[in-house]
Amino acid sequence: MTRIAVGGFLHETNTFAPTKATYADFVHGGGWPSMAHGGDILTTMRNINVGLAGFIGAAQARGWEIAPTIACAASPSAHVTEDAYERIVKALVDGIKAAGQLDAVYLDLHGAMVSEHLDDGEGEILRRVRAVIGNDLPLVASLDLHANVTPEMVEHADALIAYRTYPHVDMADTGRAAAEHLALLLDSGHKYAKAFRQLPFLIPISWQCTNDQPTKGIYQKLAAMQSDAVPTLSFAPGFPAADFAHCGPSVFAYGRTQADADAAADQLAALVEGHEDDFDGRIFTPDEGVLHAMELATRATKPIVIADTQDNPGAGGDSDTTGMLRALVRNNATKAAIGVIHDPEAALAAHVAGVGAVVTLALGGKSGIPGDEPYEETFVVEELSDGKFVAPGPYYGGRDMDMGPSACLRIGDVRVVVGSYKAQLADQSMYRYVGIEPTEQSILVNKSSVHFRADFEPIAEKLLICAAPGAMPADTAALPWTRLRAGVRIRPNGPAFAPETAPRSTSSATG
Repeated sequence: MTRIAVGGFLHETNTFAPTKATYADFVHGGGWPSMAHGGDILTTMRNINVGLAGFIGAAQARGWEIAPTIACAASPSAHVTEDAYERIVKALVDGIKAAGQLDAVYLDLHGAMVSEHLDDGEGEILRRVRAVIGNDLPLVASLDLHANVTPEMVEHADALIAYRTYPHVDMADTGRAAAEHLALLLDSGHKYAKAFRQLPFLIPISWQCTNDQPTKGIYQKLAAMQSDAVPTLSFAPGFPAADFAHCGPSVFAYGRTQADADAAADQLAALVEGHEDDFDGRIFTPDEGVLHAMELATRATKPIVIADTQDNPGAGGDSDTTGMLRALVRNNATKAAIGVIHDPEAALAAHVAGVGAVVTLALGGKSGIPGDEPYEETFVVEELSDGKFVAPGPYYGGRDMDMGPSACLRIGDVRVVVGSYKAQLADQSMYRYVGIEPTEQSILVNKSSVHFRADFEPIAEKLLICAAPGAMPADTAALPWTRLRAGVRIRPNGPAFAPETAPRSTSSATG
């Protein structure tokens, strides 16, 4: 029987964000499944939208035996602590060592992990795994669409396969695609040639959405380019908030011959570069966005949905800035709701006070973002929750959520979802769990950039993007870059980066 070791370790790192990812964050998961070890992985990774779940299902359908190691993820944030990284990677590598005779290894990775001591978190994971399994055993990994792919990652893996949707509704599908490519490797007994191209400009995440052009058309053409000669082809627009040399978009192809792989990679790179002008759009200030939403709502039959994009916890924000809440209250918005504001102290105070109580709080604003501070006001406690619910929408895909003690607070006709844990508001259930029916609101403000669209577009009259203070600027040129590779443009058609000092090494000699 074919025997495959599997594991998962995912983190999207915003090196400019205020809060680091600790080991405890990976234990909890923060919107991802909680950390699982060994056989528990086969139980938790079933029928959910996660790469590892898709791979395991496809592998079992093929009759492969699975040797599970560790699976964990944490909400995007600043660097993964050295302690968390080393403990998790040790568990992964030790699990592979203990698995006995293997035919291949599959890893569910993000591709944009930076730790306190390593720029290229995934490159080092793949290097350490390769050192254990040798050069002949196939090693395949699935990646997030926002992966900042490095030469080391390409070198150590036999195939890297990235998601093709943003919102990421195809995470499990990508795990299944990895199983399919691994089957090709096992059946043929030979490896495919690799081609890797890094593109010359950063792409802001708000314009990476695959529901819209140009990204939608790029992925349609990418799918058409795959063939028997090039069975696996990926475009990763990248996560443009990691200050190291290899941050940015890339394409990578696997072909029967080097000429096949090179031709596909060059064609796809030229296609993306040809759309540089199109990665742009309108972004409102908080007051502009709220006033426009209020005006649209006077004739709308469905909610106007605003993305509070710069405090997106899916991009490293702490999900606690108050700029959009202030704009809603300042402009007297009605039938409006915003969430999720991460503030365990405020949630606890609401629980102590009880439903119907009036509480004065300094809400949110605790992450030290310039231009933001706690919002000191008096609120009515309308609903309380233990924070446990299922998120059935397309992005979370039926995951069990745990937001901790939570509350619905009201000020005027504005309702605020307050949680004790942070997770991107990408599912309608993240309003309903505290008693807010999203379809009955005139305005919804989601702390998200794009993922919310998978579940909210069907109920939205109009989608707007607002830029209140937060850790993830909508304009990538606004970030204080110091360590990008020379010549990369810091936004589409923007200025080229000129490094003042050489970047540090992207890998570690330890292992």
